Amino acid sequence: MKLSIITINYNNAEGLRKTLASVAAQTCNNIEHIIIDGGSTDGSVDIIREYAAHNAIFSSYRVTSATHSIIWISEKDNGIYNAMNKGILKATGDYIQILNSGDILAANDVTERMMSALESQNDEMSRTNVLNEPLSLNDGKVGILYGNMIKKDYTTGKIIGKSREVEYSLRNYYSGTMNHDCCYIRKNLFETYGLYDENLKIVSDWKWFLQVIGLGNVKPVYVDIDVTIFDASGISESNLTLRNKERRQVLEDVLPPAILADYDAHAFDTRQMDRLRKHHLYGLFYFMERVLFKLEKWHILK
Repeated sequence: MKLSIITINYNNAEGLRKTLASVAAQTCNNIEHIIIDGGSTDGSVDIIREYAAHNAIFSSYRVTSATHSIIWISEKDNGIYNAMNKGILKATGDYIQILNSGDILAANDVTERMMSALESQNDEMSRTNVLNEPLSLNDGKVGILYGNMIKKDYTTGKIIGKSREVEYSLRNYYSGTMNHDCCYIRKNLFETYGLYDENLKIVSDWKWFLQVIGLGNVKPVYVDIDVTIFDASGISESNLTLRNKERRQVLEDVLPPAILADYDAHAFDTRQMDRLRKHHLYGLFYFMERVLFKLEKWHILK
C-alpha cells in the first residue's frame, strides 16, 4: 500500500522545515509527500525546492537510503480546506494523512508501524468476512485507522495533552471529534462522501468526520501508536469562538431538527453520566439516585 502525506503551508518556513524533515526521516519508503503552499513570501518555497531536489532537507535526518516521491505547488488558495482539497485531488496513495506545516511525526518509524497495522487490520477484516457487516466499506478494507496525537506548546516546550481512542457514536461526534493529523484515511472515502467544505474556515474536518463516522457507515479502527506531535501554540480564544459558531451552523445543517433538539437537551447530561461511571464512587452515586427516585415515586403515590 501507498501513503500520501499532505502538508499545507503558508508563510511558516520554520514550521515547514520541521515537518519536511520529519517526513524525510521515515523508515517507510512507500510515501508520497504532497506539499501545498499558499504562495508564501517568507522563504518557504526555497525550502520546498531544496527538499524536492534532495528528497530531504538535511541528510542528518535520514535514517535509511529510501526515497520519497515529492509533489508540490505554490499558488494562492482560498483557505486551508481549499489547500487540503488540492492535495487530496493530487494524491495517488491508498491512504491519506494530513500533516500540516509545524506538526511532525512522533518517531522515525511511525509510518512504517502504522502501515503495518493497516495491513494486519485489512487481513483480519478479510479473514473474518467483515465486509458483510453494515459498518464496513463492503470491500474488506479499513476506512480510517488512527492513533494518538501529542499536543505540544512550542512556545514553552511543554506537552499539554495527548489524544487517545475516540468512542464510536453519533453522540461523541456531536460534541467531539477525531484529530485528522493522526488519521490514515482511505482515499476512496473522499470520493464517496466528498471533500472538505471550503465554506468553513475552521471546522470542516470535524464536519467531514461527523458525516462519515457519526452519520455514515464508516467505523474507525484505533491503534495505540503515538503518530504525530501537534503544534498547539497557535490556538487562541478567537479560534475557539469561531469553532463553536461554525460547529453550531454545521449541526443545524446536517442533523434533523428533532434529533438536534434531543442532543441539545440531553448531551451534557449523558457526558456527565459517563464521567460518573468512571469514578470509584459511582456505586454511591447510583445508590443515592435510586433512593431519591424511590422517595419521589412514594411522594407521587401518596
